Amino acid sequence: MKMKLVNIILSCVLVLGLATACGSKGNAKKDDGFVSIFDGKTAAGWRGYNKPAFPEKGWEVVDGTLHCLASGNGEAGLGGDVIYDKKLSNFELDLEWKISEGGNSGIFILAQEVDSVPIYESSPEMQILDNDKHPDAKLGVDGNRMAGSLYDLIPAKPQNTKPAGEWNHVHILVYQGTVVFSSNGANVVEFHLWTDAWKKMVSGSKFKDWPMFLNTAKEGYIGLQDHGNDVWFRNIKLKIL
Repeated sequence: MKMKLVNIILSCVLVLGLATACGSKGNAKKDDGFVSIFDGKTAAGWRGYNKPAFPEKGWEVVDGTLHCLASGNGEAGLGGDVIYDKKLSNFELDLEWKISEGGNSGIFILAQEVDSVPIYESSPEMQILDNDKHPDAKLGVDGNRMAGSLYDLIPAKPQNTKPAGEWNHVHILVYQGTVVFSSNGANVVEFHLWTDAWKKMVSGSKFKDWPMFLNTAKEGYIGLQDHGNDVWFRNIKLKIL
């Protein structure tokens, strides 16, 4: 009787173990292909835009975040924009961001490095903003300067950004010219580079005189903006497509 009971217990343990293993395998499969490009401890893999190394001031790694420090001088940042030091073409970017009260920042894609040319002249930008207090939220057209938007071109809809001080989860897909911005679980912007529709939209905007923006490169850098305000990034992951 005792031996039979032991066998039953062992069988139950085995079944539970297999169930747990299957569940773990399922979770791993769900995240398959994504790799962390920020380890939460160092700035390894990142450097300043048009600079050979990570900025010595203006940015810090703290509490598992990549933190851009406020300059106190409006848009004039302390450290400048930073980029992930690898050119990419087709990819998915996944991260979380948190902005300070009244703050402004952004995420750049397919950016080019050109001496004396700011990153935004070559790179579409996903806007990061305190929609409640930063004046940009009320400028532009139809909310196209609010958080999650393709800055000054396409408004994020739905507008589901969380308030300043709270974490927002974003996902950016770039694949053969199709770009999709997702915010907090919803797709909020979609556009298609190199098409007639893209060129018409840009030609009617303030970006019309920036040829690298109009003819966005097919390969470039991911960038994080120093707009002079405190902003934090964490859990930065990348999947090459």
